[in-house]
Amino acid sequence: MSTESPAGTEPVLRLREVDIDRDEIPVVRGVSLDVAPGAVTVLLGANGAGKTTLMDGIAGLVRTTAGTIELAGRPVQKLPVYKRARAGVGYVEQARTTFRTLTVEQNLLVARAGAGDPDQVYRLFPELARRRTLQAGHLSGGEQQMLVLGRALVTDPKVVLVDEMSLGLAPLIVRRLMRVVGELAAAGLAVLLIEQFANLALDVGTHAYVLRKGRIVHDGPCADLRGRHELLHEYYFGSTTPDRAGPEPADHACDPHPLDTPIGGGTR
Repeated sequence: MSTESPAGTEPVLRLREVDIDRDEIPVVRGVSLDVAPGAVTVLLGANGAGKTTLMDGIAGLVRTTAGTIELAGRPVQKLPVYKRARAGVGYVEQARTTFRTLTVEQNLLVARAGAGDPDQVYRLFPELARRRTLQAGHLSGGEQQMLVLGRALVTDPKVVLVDEMSLGLAPLIVRRLMRVVGELAAAGLAVLLIEQFANLALDVGTHAYVLRKGRIVHDGPCADLRGRHELLHEYYFGSTTPDRAGPEPADHACDPHPLDTPIGGGTR
């Protein structure tokens, strides 16, 4: 498989032969991928493929047992979470975790680092500007997702890891968030995106990887996979026969909505 930067430039994030275990159980094995600046790199796969585990490993929430993770050419796989964040890893996790008793503004100021600018977040999401003095616990689900994304942006990241923004949100909000992700990449940011609605992710993405049972089974342009459901099912499950039920969905997997039909579900 290719390990060159998808955009033809030096990748901001580079993984080589990364292994990750959870509770001493092998989950990710031999993963190599590049995340280029100015592009959305998509990571797809069925429930249990290891996508979120891989993201957690990049961010430092779980330990890598082998391989290298480089950020702007600097090895970071041995750094703790807070040092990886300072180095430029922004993480938008699934759970939409906010400081619920802090205001929107306080959530952003607590996370702010370097040249991170809360005003940029307010320009992207005017809803948050109007609610800057409101406690985050009183925001809608969509607004909380905007805040979590905004909080990653004010850390002045070199790369943003985005894990399943669509979970539990209305299609209109999901489209809005995906449009913003595309705008951020167009402005030069490197984005690694996990999304259960494959076609939605492929529409906004440039380069795609597919993970199956912890290993990369596809590495190529998003255009190669758009609309090709049988091929995606083959990559996801090792069979060309679509299995709409897929594996047993995780507790947090959301129901299908008109944006697309999720293949599999969940992320770990």
